[in-house]
Amino acid sequence: MCGIAGYLHFEKARNASADVLQRMTNSLVHRGPDGEGMFTQEQVALGHRRLAIIDVASGQQPMKSHDGLNVITFNGEIYNYLELRAELFSYGHRFITNSDTEVLLAAYKQWGTSCVHKLNGMWAFAIWDYNKQELFCSRDRLGEKPFFYAEYDNTFAFGSEIKALFAYGIPKEVNSETLDAYLCFTYIPAPYTYFKNIHKLLPGHNLIVKSNGISISEYWDLPLNHTDILRTDTDRVKEEFSYLFDNSVQLRMRCDVPFGAFLSGGLDSASVVQAMTRHSNHAVKTFTIGFENQQYDERHLAKLVAQQYNSIHTENLVVPEDAEQMLAVLAYHYDEPFGDSSALPTYIVSKMAREHVTMVLTGDGGDEVLSGYTIHQGEKFARQFRKVPSIVRSFVLPTMLHGAKAVSPQSVSKKLDRIGTLIHSSNSDFVSRLMSKQTGFMQTERDILLEQSQNVRPAIEFVQERLSKVRHLDSFSQLNYWLTKVSLPDDMLTKVDRATMANSLEARVPFLDYRLVELMAGVSMDVKLKGYTRKHVLRSTLGKQLPQELLKAKKRGFVVPLRDWMRSGSADALERRALYVTDSGLIKRETVAEITLHHKTGLKDRANALWTLAMLSNTM
Repeated sequence: MCGIAGYLHFEKARNASADVLQRMTNSLVHRGPDGEGMFTQEQVALGHRRLAIIDVASGQQPMKSHDGLNVITFNGEIYNYLELRAELFSYGHRFITNSDTEVLLAAYKQWGTSCVHKLNGMWAFAIWDYNKQELFCSRDRLGEKPFFYAEYDNTFAFGSEIKALFAYGIPKEVNSETLDAYLCFTYIPAPYTYFKNIHKLLPGHNLIVKSNGISISEYWDLPLNHTDILRTDTDRVKEEFSYLFDNSVQLRMRCDVPFGAFLSGGLDSASVVQAMTRHSNHAVKTFTIGFENQQYDERHLAKLVAQQYNSIHTENLVVPEDAEQMLAVLAYHYDEPFGDSSALPTYIVSKMAREHVTMVLTGDGGDEVLSGYTIHQGEKFARQFRKVPSIVRSFVLPTMLHGAKAVSPQSVSKKLDRIGTLIHSSNSDFVSRLMSKQTGFMQTERDILLEQSQNVRPAIEFVQERLSKVRHLDSFSQLNYWLTKVSLPDDMLTKVDRATMANSLEARVPFLDYRLVELMAGVSMDVKLKGYTRKHVLRSTLGKQLPQELLKAKKRGFVVPLRDWMRSGSADALERRALYVTDSGLIKRETVAEITLHHKTGLKDRANALWTLAMLSNTM
């Protein structure tokens, strides 16, 4: 696990500068505090910051192939490197280290760019091929590891974080086209970033740089199956899932440093700890944070799991911190606007875990792979509801609800409102439903916030663009595609990567073994979501061995109680930062002032709105 950076001048006569490369790698020191390495040759420069996890003694990078014709800088881990090493050995390759980096170099030597199909892991790497005079870059299938790049000044530059590109000299110019998308999703969907000239390489893609430019190709995509061929053999699916998950955890426990696991009160992280315990000859170290507000606190559930599996458990009560200071810390590590407030507790638990271990396994990805979100339940209801005659859906039921609400007490009226919203959503098309479920600002408020901005691209266009490949499939398949291909890498995995690497901690995600992802992508919704039971496959396999309280617990997101914190004195800082964003002229000041006033007076809880705006201001 590391930080990588580098560049390639398109002009062969233009030599690379070691000083420029040094600036780039210095910006990533938090990702790799254990060492650094640089390679410059003619027009190419490759840099590396190392967090030593496997083969601590001899896995330094950039690493050259034995014949000196290929050089790699690599961020990530290849979990099946031992199996690949044995296969490559049978083809005549010899190894002088025990690192997965050397195996990856040999795999490229053996199979060329097709080597990515042999890899089980997470990665972002660049390989300079001297014979071909080209730079081969790749990002893992699900997007666990980041890869940013830019074409500027007749040069291709790349890095694990945007700050490395700024260090090269890419101008920090705002790409205002992405503003509506950010305010809607609270993140910037790939391949775009918040800055002109800078792009994200999409997950599952390769990029090749030659003297005449770059070419990008997709080597992996989520399997796209029509409903009528999705698997319904429930028992067999459960067997395959249980085996693959167990093997996935076992592979991800391969390392040469102390490791542990993030443990929340949810099924996913508990299942990871359960499997780790089976494959460990010592107690697993687990880490949990909690809050004073019981609505957000899951420490009691995590403790049940820790006690059942005899883990060495560390927990910490998170108390309100200086909001302005934390905003600055997060803004530095995320580089572009990132409004998911769960980045804050993720950063805090990462900081705590790093005091004890260098690597952790996490339960991320379980909701996407196993249909664990409430939006999955809503989509199943919508599909069934649309079988009801149109006149009943569009007229009779809404009229009845309106009449019932008029004569109901307030407590009942609120429930009827939720039912009305569900009916209205189910009557809409899928893209409209998806847009209404995003965590940022609603369309009407975004229109007002951005009414003075120019060249802003509507957020819905980003959705339509990413779903164009699957628009012929049913809505549940489209939902799974969006969650797996967009919100997972651009929100969830971005959050985890930056928060853990900010603390020089490696995170591994067993639920995102591509074999598991491909398996469950081919399974019917009625198997994954039996009735309206989320994660049925997990609950009826590994879940049987977990504390029953976890199975019955209400689903909570991993979020900080922003409203409580802001009452403790942090509100002023967020409000100042939110108003500061209007100085750019891109966001309407009167609307932000109104949001601030509503929150300050208690008229509405706008803590998350203020956080989203404050995070935007910190990148201006």
